[in-house]
Amino acid sequence: MSSTPSRFRVSPDAVATRMDINEIVLVHLKTDRILVLNGTGSHVWDLLVAGFELAEIRRRILEEFDLPEDRLAGELEEFFASLTSEQLISPDGDG
Repeated sequence: MSSTPSRFRVSPDAVATRMDINEIVLVHLKTDRILVLNGTGSHVWDLLVAGFELAEIRRRILEEFDLPEDRLAGELEEFFASLTSEQLISPDGDG
């Protein structure tokens, strides 16, 4: 994941609403785009909002879910790329 930044910042235009323990709905207020996160995505979002760096997020997810490390790395890269393309997060140069 060398091309992925180590930390991200949530857009001030992103609103997250927890629908239940396993689902978060993200809305970008300026684009009106909506993204629904499943249980794993919701957990990653919670860690992201809490300010954890990508390496710590990866470590925690590996501890909690039965996923091969290489598969998780690819899925996290895709997840963060999707959130970035939807303008819900951006790389945090201060991290």
